[in-house]
Amino acid sequence: MKQDPEAAIMAMVRRFYALSLDDDLLGPMFRAEISDFDEHYGIVADFWSHSLLGTDRYKRGTPYTHHVGLKVEEAHFDRWMAAFEQAVGEALPDDLAGLAMQRARHMTESFKMGMLPLPTPKVRPAGAPA
Repeated sequence: MKQDPEAAIMAMVRRFYALSLDDDLLGPMFRAEISDFDEHYGIVADFWSHSLLGTDRYKRGTPYTHHVGLKVEEAHFDRWMAAFEQAVGEALPDDLAGLAMQRARHMTESFKMGMLPLPTPKVRPAGAPA
């Protein structure tokens, strides 16, 4: 019997947050930022439903604007992707899992470019070829 894709998305969202809340880096940040987890799960499920199934339930604009104020480092993104990949693998059917990971990788790279400082350029010694 094929699983309802909406139920699979909600299961993925809940599993992602279960993993993240147990993480010593992500957990404290999420607890400090999210006041109502049930409401938040619905918002995130709406986003992924829109992204994966083309529904029109997500009405909050780009997710970036809701995350830009977070104080994050490269390690946050690494942990986020690890938890997301595990949750996707456990909860989503194959036809949605690949697309979810593709979108998550793209979103992660976009967020990194906007939220992390640029790397310090390497200084070339005087007279070194360009």
